Amino acid sequence: MIFDILYLITDRAGFQISAAYTIGAGVIGGLVAAVFGFTDWRGIPAGTRAKRVGAIHGIGNVVVVLLFAVSWLVRASAVNWEPSVLALVCSFAGIILSGMTAWLGGELVERLGIGVSDDAGVNASSSLSRRPTGRARA
Repeated sequence: MIFDILYLITDRAGFQISAAYTIGAGVIGGLVAAVFGFTDWRGIPAGTRAKRVGAIHGIGNVVVVLLFAVSWLVRASAVNWEPSVLALVCSFAGIILSGMTAWLGGELVERLGIGVSDDAGVNASSSLSRRPTGRARA
């Protein structure tokens, strides 16, 4: 996104190429991370808040990867990786959605203790709720 913004401001040719390469690397990295995330998610007890949050987090990240993959494919078909409106919309939507899924990942680790605590609070309330912040026992 930063390279796209720099390209839109300066109209310098190197920025859209840099954006395309970083998007490609991000898509590959996202696909690799999905394998490990899915493995972790399968280990969360069924019927818990953590399982639901993890599912939304994972599905959201799949959508993020798809948005960036579409952006990359659209750019790849253009001359000199020139980003079209569709490519830019997909990238900016991906960034916004990734912020939301990152927060959910933070909930999984910090609030629910998934992956960091043997005493994980898999049904702890949301960090946005007014309930006490201590982890609830499963």
